[in-house]
Amino acid sequence: MFAVVRTGGKQYRVAAGDKIAVEKLAGEAGDTVTLGDVLLAGEGDKIADASKVAVSAEIIAQAKSEKVVVFKKRRRHNYRRKAGHRQQLTLLRITAVGDSKAEKKAAPKKEEAKAAPAKKEAAPKKAAPAKTAAPAAKADTAEKKPAAKKAAPKKEGATHKAPAKKAPAKKAEKK
Repeated sequence: MFAVVRTGGKQYRVAAGDKIAVEKLAGEAGDTVTLGDVLLAGEGDKIADASKVAVSAEIIAQAKSEKVVVFKKRRRHNYRRKAGHRQQLTLLRITAVGDSKAEKKAAPKKEEAKAAPAKKEAAPKKAAPAKTAAPAAKADTAEKKPAAKKAAPKKEGATHKAPAKKAPAKKAEKK
């Protein structure tokens, strides 16, 4: 099965086992990434519904492309500028191109089994600190508000005080 996916503003035709270099994606070598923007999918000459297809890939490495040299010159003006650029790339190995329903059904069961006990344990712990954290948060905001009020008038006062000092000095000289 093949799919056409869009990532980094470019489109790639991929199948399981393919290796591609795409614009930099977040993650480290060995991480699994799901390419969600599937534009077209099919097998052989048949076209499948792209919304039901998911493409998963493994990050092989984070790398840089070849250097592109940028050279600017204006003749007879002694103007020359040379710069280089190396684009950040992510090398991917496509692991699976297939139905997203099958992958999504399998993945949430494992996550729910692991997450359910964690949520039960975490809920009571979060409730107790939330009660104690609320007064502390109010105290922090009460402390921060006067500091902010003091800082704002100083800035405004400094700009207004300078002209005020100059004006009386000029009036005193004229009299």
